[in-house]
Amino acid sequence: FTPPEPFADITIMYFTALAALMVILVASYQAPNNAVEVSSLKPNPSRLLPPLPMPFRVPLDPRGELQLAWNVSYTNQEIYMELRVAELRHGVVLGMSDRGELTNADLLVLWDSGTQSYFGDAWSDSKGHVSLDSQQDYDLIEAKQKAEGYYLLFKRPFSTCDPRDYVIEEGTVHIIYGFLDKPLASLEKLNLSEIRTGVQRVLMLRPDTPPPTLPPDVQMLDVVAPNVSMPNQETTYWCYIHNLPENLPKNHIVMYESVITPGNEAIVHHIEVFECSPDIPAVPGYSGSCDDKMKPKKLNFCRHVLAAWAMGAEAFYYPPDAGLAMGGPGSSRFLRLEVHYHNPLLISGRRDSSGIRLYYTPSLRRYDAGIMELGLVYTPVMAIPPKQHTFYLSGYCTSKCTQTALPSGGIYVFASQLHTHLAGRGVRTILVRGGKELEVVQEDQHFSTHYQVGDRRGDVLITKCTYNTEDRSEPTVGGFGIMEEMCVNYIHYYPRTQLELCKSHVDQGYLQKYFSFINRFHGNDQCVCGEVSVTEQFSQLEWDEFTGEVLDSLFNTAPISMHCNQSTASLFPVSPQSRTHTPATIDCQATN
Repeated sequence: FTPPEPFADITIMYFTALAALMVILVASYQAPNNAVEVSSLKPNPSRLLPPLPMPFRVPLDPRGELQLAWNVSYTNQEIYMELRVAELRHGVVLGMSDRGELTNADLLVLWDSGTQSYFGDAWSDSKGHVSLDSQQDYDLIEAKQKAEGYYLLFKRPFSTCDPRDYVIEEGTVHIIYGFLDKPLASLEKLNLSEIRTGVQRVLMLRPDTPPPTLPPDVQMLDVVAPNVSMPNQETTYWCYIHNLPENLPKNHIVMYESVITPGNEAIVHHIEVFECSPDIPAVPGYSGSCDDKMKPKKLNFCRHVLAAWAMGAEAFYYPPDAGLAMGGPGSSRFLRLEVHYHNPLLISGRRDSSGIRLYYTPSLRRYDAGIMELGLVYTPVMAIPPKQHTFYLSGYCTSKCTQTALPSGGIYVFASQLHTHLAGRGVRTILVRGGKELEVVQEDQHFSTHYQVGDRRGDVLITKCTYNTEDRSEPTVGGFGIMEEMCVNYIHYYPRTQLELCKSHVDQGYLQKYFSFINRFHGNDQCVCGEVSVTEQFSQLEWDEFTGEVLDSLFNTAPISMHCNQSTASLFPVSPQSRTHTPATIDCQATN
């Protein structure tokens, strides 16, 4: 029997389609091209392992479910990384992008198809869709379940020559992460916008130099929170008064480092230790919120910075010729510890005893070192419009302040620490002398002879911060909250002066004129300028391109209010003034 020709054609089409369907179904359950099947990974004795232990580590998420540790081989231009997953479900995503975006990111993905687990180098497109990379540059060394969790050990070069890969360079690296809660039949079905994700900022490339040797008579002092119960709110600044021994002779702090309670590494955002004014004979004990209106007023006279640490920073060493004075005549025996907790998941019941460990010696060095705070005053009068790809704010330490406060021989700056909050994209400080600009700020927080600059009377120091608020619909004002912004540079220098803080903000009278003008421009004749808070005035504006451009012009041209503060919290006699220089571009990355 020979079927009619049309029927034969239909039969052939049917079986062809069925065969194609079978190929697709089989392919969907086969190992993805280039990906590593984790269960088939065999130990390779010839593979070079990194020196253990991993010297650098950081928690990635507030609950401590992910921890990244790494080691750097400058010889091979490679980074060895170890990712610990406390409880592995169906996979995990780790990656890097320019500013922590989920789009156009360089990724590695561990996922299971329901029957097998795979590891692969991947990338995300402009919509967050994930694809396996044709060039696999993450080399999986080991995958193992241990008592503390599931461990992935892998490596990759600094630069891979793959246009889809992130180039690991000096400065802040934005690490993104995500959790897979269900199997993936195909990696191409993954979209990062549909899973639980987060971002962490780290300095991956650290100086390839051994730490300085501490003197043999060095002693340690821990200034830590007294086992406090962290409030279940997003932002908390906790203050605690620590008493030094009575009649402590003068010592030099030669190093300090953070002491973080295990499990709280992703919540403790930054820490500062202040010495109280020696003019205050006694400071009452206190442990509580720094914002509490009932806290002792004498805490406001504890302004002299002894140590400052932010998430991701390493131990800080002083140069051989200088140390930070502690104890002795003219000092206070009262220290104020300030810990910033960032608790976005509103975790409750967590106890904390984090703080700073000071290393000090009675063998005094040639110079007393000091720390000076540059940038913008923590005030809502400095704000960033919403939906901004790039917006700049600048803080000034003017010539009038340095002329008044610095010694005739000037000071020697040997290190700096930069700080913004989440919208910050970069910080730079420039030194202006005789109308010429000299670079001051470097990202290395360790002393180095390559990064030293003298600062003299009459110099101008300008700290300029870059922000991005494309993901925000409301203005971002200056302040202490994590969703508010800061622009800070702590410079370390010697010899020490009484100048503790040299910062500015726009003149508030001119800001009120701005509010009045913008409201009238948009037809709002009932201006409430001055009747409500500055934060509320910013939020009530109609934000369009014109409103943002006028604000940018105001910040760049209006007179400024100068804060030229002594360590006693009193002001040097510097009046509001106009800026005298417009900064050029010398970029450094911010630490968040």
